[in-house]
Amino acid sequence: MRVPIVDPERGRVGRRAFLAGAIGAIGGLIGAVLGGGGLGYVLSPLFRRHGEDWVDLGLAAEMKPGVPVRVDFTVRKRDAWATVERRASAWVVTPDGKQFIVFDPRCTHLGCPYRWDSNLGRFVCPCHTAVFNMDGRPVMGPAPRPLDRFPVRVAGGHLLIRPEPVRAEHA
Repeated sequence: MRVPIVDPERGRVGRRAFLAGAIGAIGGLIGAVLGGGGLGYVLSPLFRRHGEDWVDLGLAAEMKPGVPVRVDFTVRKRDAWATVERRASAWVVTPDGKQFIVFDPRCTHLGCPYRWDSNLGRFVCPCHTAVFNMDGRPVMGPAPRPLDRFPVRVAGGHLLIRPEPVRAEHA
């Protein structure tokens, strides 16, 4: 049996019709709130920025040709509502002041940190005697491949890198 919306005797909305409408409206509101949050969660990747995060290493003009420079920088990564920061470093090499190679500071043998030896003119890993020339190719030791590199670009006179190293293959 269907409940009339307007009571014909009184000419106004009946109690049953009012309560049925109120319960339906409250149920719809609850569904919209819960469903909207869930829908937002599912669709949020569509609205995220997909831009690449570049990190500024400083002015490109300050890098001296032929002299590798270790540069420390901070990587900021947004994780939900928190921003996580970590310290990192890289080795910057420029042969002419216009082209730049930026190396990951970990040896490709076992990930030990290496250093620049100015007397030898080579990168030297003290852990397992790996030696690399200025363009990152292994010269001596157990390193199986060249040093990994960061993607590089120069914008507005600043040297920028993406902080995810690219695996170098055999030279």
